[in-house]
Amino acid sequence: MSTAVRDVAGLGTILGVWAHPDDEAYLSGGVMALARDGGSRVVCVTATRGELGTPNPETWPPDRLAAARTRELARCLEILGVDEHHWLGYRDGRCAAVPASGAVTRLCEIMERVRPDTVLTFGPDGITGHPDHQAVSAWTTAAFGRAAPSGARLLHATFAERRAARWDALNASLGIFPPGYPVTTPAHRLAVDLVLDARTAARKARALAAQETQTGALIAGLGVDRFTEWVADEAFTEPARVPAADGRPS
Repeated sequence: MSTAVRDVAGLGTILGVWAHPDDEAYLSGGVMALARDGGSRVVCVTATRGELGTPNPETWPPDRLAAARTRELARCLEILGVDEHHWLGYRDGRCAAVPASGAVTRLCEIMERVRPDTVLTFGPDGITGHPDHQAVSAWTTAAFGRAAPSGARLLHATFAERRAARWDALNASLGIFPPGYPVTTPAHRLAVDLVLDARTAARKARALAAQETQTGALIAGLGVDRFTEWVADEAFTEPARVPAADGRPS
């Protein structure tokens, strides 16, 4: 058994909570695929349908893009072997304006049903600093403190510091990250640090390619091989223990 497979097997039942379709695959596609291959349960939650995620709103008005991204995410999750998914139904770009109490309550209900061993989501930085990402991180952290089973782990997606030298120039050229992002994490602070095997990385790339409205031009520009290399690492940190609703550590 490879180190990556063993590390993922140890995560048990996984619940991932993300903001937009494609967040889940970029940040945890390999984890999800390996977990499902190993027989673990994986449940994915998406806050919005990503209806604003286009530089061409004339071609892709919100309703049309939301419908397309709904279909794309279904195909992406099918490729990864994930068959449990929940939409929260919030508007793209408006998560920070959502009353947090309602969003947290909904996530608590999901956690109480799923009983995850591991919850994956963004860290407070939101990877790209996107307000939707940061709001989802805050909701998930609060829900975890209130409703996660005893012994469950909350893991925040991050970028391993060792990736920086190889990919900084490409990241800058793509304009994905604002100044100061991505925040990188040194190896000794990583709770999970995966370098995907070739087969799993290719599967992850196929899952992302299924989200064509978001990745089609990028994959065409980089080429499949370079894109696959670019997405072949996944890393997570484990924050300090999250206080439960009564103020005690969870």
